[in-house]
Amino acid sequence: MPDMIYLKGKRIFLISSISLIISYISGVEIYGESPAGLPVKPDSIEKQILYNGRAWRNLYTKIKGDPFLFSTDFLPGNVTIGKRIFENLNLKYDIFNDELLIITDRGLILQVNHEMIDYFNLTWLDRKYLFKRIEADSLNSLSGFVNVLYDGNTPLYIKYRKEILLLAVENKYDMFNQVQKVYIKKEGRIILINSRRDFLNQLKDRQQQIKSYIRSNKLSVRKNDPLSFRPVLEYYDKLGQSRN
Repeated sequence: MPDMIYLKGKRIFLISSISLIISYISGVEIYGESPAGLPVKPDSIEKQILYNGRAWRNLYTKIKGDPFLFSTDFLPGNVTIGKRIFENLNLKYDIFNDELLIITDRGLILQVNHEMIDYFNLTWLDRKYLFKRIEADSLNSLSGFVNVLYDGNTPLYIKYRKEILLLAVENKYDMFNQVQKVYIKKEGRIILINSRRDFLNQLKDRQQQIKSYIRSNKLSVRKNDPLSFRPVLEYYDKLGQSRN
């Protein structure tokens, strides 16, 4: 008799398991409870690729400011992994750790596995920012996510970063401080641009044409406004194409 009860229990468990699998395959929604008590749907198989990361914890509550770019709110954006584009996501970019955060369908905050990400974009104040993951190599030490301002033959990048300034507030509290660096990529090398002169020196093989173009178009080219470099690089690349 005990054996029969045991077998019956196994049968009930097996039937329940099969029912769950069939429900999942057939698209029937099975709801559970999130930590906040809200109904949640299981993540799709496709999104498991995106959700391949680890739970995020806020380790910076005692530091003034925050580690994020633009805002502490989740921002609308997309992520590209291989040939898949995941759209209409809620994202934050932690520039202190160079990690992308996502809020899942279950309300969990994850650090996306950054080694899988090829591109992502964020929309902030009606402007879309494109980020690309680059890897260090034998010529370049820069790695991680960079904001792509121009993606022609001579690309233009910004690397955003936050650092912690110790005891910067009333000599009592540490504080986040944001910095950014501007780079161009030329002949396979990623070059740090520290000034307007640095920028123009990298284009000195077409120096006269570049100076004439800036002057005739009354362009203000300033390192503090990296977007001002873009039309100059576009023109520089056109000159290169006309010679080929």
